[in-house]
Amino acid sequence: MQASAPANVPTVRHLFRQFWRLARPFWTSEEKWKAYGLLAVVVGLNLGSVYMNVLFNSWYNTFYNTLQNLDAGGFKAAIVKFSWLAAIWIFISVYRFYLQQMLEIKWRRWFAAHMSRRWLEHQGYYRLQLTDRQTDNPDQRIAEDTQMFVTSTLGLALGLMNSLVTFFSFVTILWTLSGPLHFTLGGHEFNIPGYMVWVALIYALVGSVVTVLVGRPLVKLNFEQQRREADFRFGLVRVRENAESVALYHGEVGETRTLRARIDAFVANYWALIRRQKKLIWFTSFWGQLAIIFPIIVAAPRYFAKEIQLGGLMQINSAFGQVYGALDFVIGSFSSLANWKAIIDRLITFEDSLSKADALPVARPATSAEGLRIDGLNVHKPDGTPLFADLKLELKAGDRLLVQGPSGSGKSTLLRTLAGIWPYSQGEMAYVKERGVLFLAQKPYLPLGTLREVLCYPAQPLRDDAELDALLAAVRLEHLVGRLDDVDNWSHILSLGEQQRIAFARALFIRPAVLMMDEASSALDEANEAILYQLVEDRLPDSIIVSVGHRSTLRTFHNHHLETLGDGSWQLA
Repeated sequence: MQASAPANVPTVRHLFRQFWRLARPFWTSEEKWKAYGLLAVVVGLNLGSVYMNVLFNSWYNTFYNTLQNLDAGGFKAAIVKFSWLAAIWIFISVYRFYLQQMLEIKWRRWFAAHMSRRWLEHQGYYRLQLTDRQTDNPDQRIAEDTQMFVTSTLGLALGLMNSLVTFFSFVTILWTLSGPLHFTLGGHEFNIPGYMVWVALIYALVGSVVTVLVGRPLVKLNFEQQRREADFRFGLVRVRENAESVALYHGEVGETRTLRARIDAFVANYWALIRRQKKLIWFTSFWGQLAIIFPIIVAAPRYFAKEIQLGGLMQINSAFGQVYGALDFVIGSFSSLANWKAIIDRLITFEDSLSKADALPVARPATSAEGLRIDGLNVHKPDGTPLFADLKLELKAGDRLLVQGPSGSGKSTLLRTLAGIWPYSQGEMAYVKERGVLFLAQKPYLPLGTLREVLCYPAQPLRDDAELDALLAAVRLEHLVGRLDDVDNWSHILSLGEQQRIAFARALFIRPAVLMMDEASSALDEANEAILYQLVEDRLPDSIIVSVGHRSTLRTFHNHHLETLGDGSWQLA
């Protein structure tokens, strides 16, 4: 019985399919013709550089022969020829780099935008939290891995092309220059034509095999290093985002312990990576240094036998180096290949997680002529635990519904379902969408930008300063009046209570048909909470309000009450 390859060792075909899955969207997009044009020019310049190497190889013969023959005139002519060869080479090198970078920027810009769109559309950023959470640090996947994927792909692909063209260009030259090798062994005469080609093949093959064996663990180690370093960065961001809470708990010791554990984790893996790379560098450095002198040693007998001149010896050395360098592609870039494979694995994992999130059912409330209507709504947790069973509810314009119940009984989940973002639900929902729906969370989202943009989010900013300043004053944020065009990190400089007031002002500005509030005033005292709810009642008389809150004082501002009883049961009053 023939043993099969381990499941975790992908075939070359499988790796190419994964690569093309990531690359195909760009190369079939609206940017494809510009990209193909740039790629064609870059390929042409790379081919030109190989041709220049062929000309330089021929120049070696002429130049070193003039030295051996003490030919001053030939020496001067060789210097002149070198000058224009070098000028052309410099021109090709500069524009090969410049145009390759241009292609890289175009691809990276498109790919980063594409992955950002994939993450944001269909609320993938939210739905990823509801699936298996296999993908860690989506920000790193989008910002860092897309850049490394593009850079590595172009570098490795063009390097492979250069290696193949160089090999086929110089193997013929080396075959012709090396001539036959005659020797006697065991009383038998042997004649090996183009022996230097065979020497180069064997030399590169031995180097490649040893390098693959030594460097194989680098794929897994590189993947793990990226993951552990991202976990450490995430830990730092968590402390920064929750600085006040950590400070109030005096949690420095605990946070230090957690961060130290993550530091130790990525350092331990880094040491394993370094030790493996050290072994690889021991061999590649030795093999690379040997390649400098090895072809001269092998070809020297023909030189001392006066079968070739010094120019021929140096030309053989140059051609051997080109052939070996081409065959040595795996040796020289094994770490890059391992890293490229790890990048593809991370991006494919991210893509698969997004696809899995996209496959979740979408709760799309229907449009109702008036009011909010729920019929036969069943809501449950991802594990199937029921939260609401056969919920029936009908609200008209101006109605206010307060949802209360024990913690974990599904109050917030009901609002997520009504907002259309909770996928684990079945039943009929319909509400007025003419003026839209607005959701106020317990921790409001304040985007980066001016206070004007924060106040009007997600609508377009209003240019009328007087109206917006009046809203700030109404929610008792008078100290922010006159700062509408200030840019700041508002989610950090404003207290949670101030942020909740901003959210109420936002609701008064947008005037939605349906306003859903999930503990939207929890950071406020009862007096200020009453002021804000009274503002909503006075200024949004036709809006349907659905609130989640624990305080009994909220009942004053609602004419309907829904009590969650657990296990899917509920009571409407």
